[in-house]
Amino acid sequence: MATSERIPTNLRTLLILEILGKSDRAMTATEINETLQLPKQTVHRLCATLEDNGFLVRRGTSRKYQVARRLREMGAGLLHNSRDHIFRHQILKTVSQTVGESVNYVVPEDTGMRYLDRVETDWAFRIQLPVGTEVPFHCSASGKCFLASLGPTARKRMVASLTLAQRTQATHVTADGLLTELAQIARDGFALDREEFMDGMVAIAVPVKDARGRFIAALAYHGPTPRMTLTDAIAQVGFLQESAQRLGDALFEPNERP
Repeated sequence: MATSERIPTNLRTLLILEILGKSDRAMTATEINETLQLPKQTVHRLCATLEDNGFLVRRGTSRKYQVARRLREMGAGLLHNSRDHIFRHQILKTVSQTVGESVNYVVPEDTGMRYLDRVETDWAFRIQLPVGTEVPFHCSASGKCFLASLGPTARKRMVASLTLAQRTQATHVTADGLLTELAQIARDGFALDREEFMDGMVAIAVPVKDARGRFIAALAYHGPTPRMTLTDAIAQVGFLQESAQRLGDALFEPNERP
């Protein structure tokens, strides 16, 4: 798109959102406009409007924009109401039937990891964490899986911003301890919750990635320690990673890949 005349007025806002959605970093209005080639004041005005209405947010006091909660919720809603939700839920059901525990599809939000989809185990004795539940980044398998997906510099900055509240005796309460484990998770490709979030519960999570290899969600399952051990969980890593790949393929079909 070399000239502004080629971009209909009602499409410009969507293209700004698309550019930011595909970027792995925050961007200034000028950087966004390198693709659009619109009048500078137009892009600045549209970004300001999106910020005022909760679709974009600026990082601190900088001029760089990134997607905000309202836009992420809209994206999640679109996925939920599409056939992708059906595919995703069926894969979660298959995982749950294989591992015999509750399985979750968990996405990062501003204040923690949120359960976007879930399949409950048939066991009468189970831990209730329904869809919509938020769990902390630092003491959940899915949260640590997300943190480990960040580059080393961004990971350190993110951990420094967290309040490492102690939920159990096993919770990481120092940044150094958490960062050491996150580096190991990045190497291993899976994260464990060793009763860090809740006494008597263990969990495992693997990343679900988009077509560009970026983290979009965690595929996780948990269970009570009388029935599930960490050894059991680690034995399922290969199956979980294959299932996460299937989820990525279901959400990003080959003819939809950029």
